[in-house]
Formats: sequence, C-alpha cells, structure tokens
Amino acid sequence: MKMLVIIFLSLYCLRVQAQVDFAQAFSDCKIPGSITIYHYNSKKWFISDTSDAKMETLPASTFKIINLLIALETGTIKDENAVVKWIGKTDTTLYGYRPDIYRDMTVKEAFELSAGWVFIELAKRIGKEKYLQYLKRSNYGNLNLTEQGADFWNFGAFAISPINQIDFLVRVYKNQLPFSKRNIGILKRVMIAEKANGYTIRAKTGWTRWEGNDIGWWVGYVTNKKDVFFFATRIIKKRSDINPEFGNCRKNITKSVLRQLNAIN
Repeated sequence: MKMLVIIFLSLYCLRVQAQVDFAQAFSDCKIPGSITIYHYNSKKWFISDTSDAKMETLPASTFKIINLLIALETGTIKDENAVVKWIGKTDTTLYGYRPDIYRDMTVKEAFELSAGWVFIELAKRIGKEKYLQYLKRSNYGNLNLTEQGADFWNFGAFAISPINQIDFLVRVYKNQLPFSKRNIGILKRVMIAEKANGYTIRAKTGWTRWEGNDIGWWVGYVTNKKDVFFFATRIIKKRSDINPEFGNCRKNITKSVLRQLNAIN
C-alpha cells in the first residue's frame, strides 16, 4: 500500500506534499484499510489512501460521539451519569452477544464499554427527526436515515467518510458545534481513552457487520504538550475472511502511525 503525506488545502481538495511509507502497520495486520490524520498545528493531512479517506461507510459505534451530544442537548439525559435501565430481554440480533453489558448502566459506562443497547434505547427517545436536525447542523454524515430500525448507525444507508469524521472532531475540539460548551465538555471527559507519558487520547472504536463485511473504526484525537493530532482509522474485510486480530488492529495501526509522527510515545 502506497502511503502519502498530504498538506491541507480544503476538506475535498488535497495536494500531495511528500511520500511517507506507513504500509508496515497494515501489512502486519494483514488487512486492508486506511488511516487519515490531521496535524492541527501545521494544518497538514497525512492520508494513506485518498480515495478511501473520502469513501463513506456506516460509522458504527463511533457515532456514539455525536449521539452522546445529541442525547445531552435534547435533554434526553441530564449528564453522563444518567442511568439507563436494562430493558429486560436479550435480543442478540439487535443488541449483540456480550452478556456482561445487559444490566442497568450509566451512559458514561455504556460509552466506554460500547454497550450498544443503551444508545439504541436513547435513540428511540430522541427520534430521527431530531437526529436529522442536529446531523445537518453538524455537517455529519450523508443524512440518510432511511433505515427502519433505531440502530441506523450500524445498519442501512447512513454513512460517513474518514475526512468527515476528522472535520467533525476538529469542531468538537474547537467547541464550534451546535451544542453547549457544557455538553461538549462532558463529551471530552467521557472520550478519554488513554492518558500516559504526557499525552491524552480521546477516541471511540466502532465495529459493525453489514452486507457481508466487517467494518472497523478507531477515531479521535491526541493532545500532548505542544501538538494536537486528529485521526480516523478504518479497516474493512469480508466476514468470511477470518482474522482474530481485526479488533486490535484498529488501535495497533493507528498507534504505529502516531508514534512515527511523535504524537505519542
């Protein structure tokens, strides 16, 4: 895979500045995909595959980032410590296959554990009309909410590109979204995935199975003493292709590239 360092001109007009080989991380995982990184201070993009960076797919659980904001802004929940009561049944078709998550849970814990049923229940309360309003105002995704089920971020026609993911995260970082500073502050606290050696990673994983494919994401941003790096890594494989490291590869690929950029140690 040929990897390119890209300098920012606009979100949809990108110019090659130089060549950098990031292929080893994908080779080690034996899986196709792309990584898109935006260095906030220098305004440079690092993109492994420009076509893939613009291609839209389901966001899977990375949608929990904006989903949490919408739930807060609409008053569906008061804060991240709001408890969602377990609905009392386990439908693995809708809610997955991890029995440890089927219990009363705070929204913060549901975000951290990626307990999909919690956010599905919140989505039922919010309704697609309100979702569409906030998605339009946030310039998030393709706005196609035709999927009949509440879980439209995991199944159906709704989709987002890696570049759009990063554009949204930059506006989260800058507090430039149609959400209160309080609610964006709550999101930033909940998003903290790792703190170590002078840097903080705020991020969310995602994994869905749709039309015979596994689609895996890790999106977020890293802050250290002097820099901010935004990232969106997406890997896709056929479900018939067995790769037990698929889940781990989302983070392994990302961290490998971030280390090369001295974003993390």
